[in-house]
Amino acid sequence: MKQISNKKYEMYQQYEKDKLYGRILSPNGLRVICAGLDNDPMKIGIHMLEMVEKFRREGLYDVIVDDEEEEETVDGSLS
Repeated sequence: MKQISNKKYEMYQQYEKDKLYGRILSPNGLRVICAGLDNDPMKIGIHMLEMVEKFRREGLYDVIVDDEEEEETVDGSLS
């Protein structure tokens, strides 16, 4: 059976917590936002960018980049 790293497990726990408290944008949520902004791509884009900047300022999220594959170090060991 494949094992996951502690970091990936912590990320999964954070995802579950975010899902529980409604911090994940669902397809229906996106439809509501688009309808509220008259399906205008410019308004939607501006709104999304403003929200990203607001959340970043308030420290509500961190940008997480997670590679599926482990990287090899110079000496050949896995990190």
